[in-house]
Amino acid sequence: MTRRATLGLGLMVLTGPVWAQAGDADAAYDRLLKRYVSASPDGVNRVNYAGWRANSADRTALDGYITELSRLKPSAMARAEAFAFWGNLYNAVTLKVILDRYPVASIRDIKSDNWLDPKAYTGPWRQPRVAVEGRRLSLDEIEHEIMRPTFKDPRVHYIVNCASYGCPNLMNRVWRAATLEADLDAAARAFVNHPRGVTVLADGALRVSSIYKWFIADFGGNDAGLIAHFRQYAEPALAQRLTGSSRIADDDYDWSLNRLRPVPAPRG
Repeated sequence: MTRRATLGLGLMVLTGPVWAQAGDADAAYDRLLKRYVSASPDGVNRVNYAGWRANSADRTALDGYITELSRLKPSAMARAEAFAFWGNLYNAVTLKVILDRYPVASIRDIKSDNWLDPKAYTGPWRQPRVAVEGRRLSLDEIEHEIMRPTFKDPRVHYIVNCASYGCPNLMNRVWRAATLEADLDAAARAFVNHPRGVTVLADGALRVSSIYKWFIADFGGNDAGLIAHFRQYAEPALAQRLTGSSRIADDDYDWSLNRLRPVPAPRG
């Protein structure tokens, strides 16, 4: 078994103390998410980065959560526990990246410290940020070398959040093994049925999130596979519009920060 696979998913029998420790840490993180992540009228969950950055105790609590997770052994967790573990770790580290540099307009404004990296200017994803089971990991490695190949589930793309408007929502509570399947399906449904996920154009063609084109291999490898995925999660209104759709005409992604926006003052 490769080191990557070992980190991702090892034993299929969960050892009680391992996940009990994660559960204790998750409770504190859950409170932070409920405090700072909220649904907006446009259907996008937004983060009060300004408020979180200003609260040193809550920033320390987030750092502590990441430290607690880094001490656990996902290789000793069952599949659902490991899936939730990696999703929570990825999102917590991403939140820390933003909070450490806030205010920023986009996560892509945060560059890698490795100037020799040819992709240093595209964002913070390739810089090692956390150690798990003795291996230093970047966000890219968590997503693309552990989560995607280990779980082989397109819903990976609904659990990880890149702090952008164009990304599937950051859930305002922790991912838990007990509710993982229902929460993954709900996250997929919310994104597919939002215009930033799928839009049916006047001619019946589709404009979709660039996520689906970047990672088309995870969704069947072609447009037909993507459309089948959309139909699986489409609400009735979208499902009706998808009838007969067989072509994806365009893709789009908005990298603006998923920050909480001030409510305009009433006129008059």
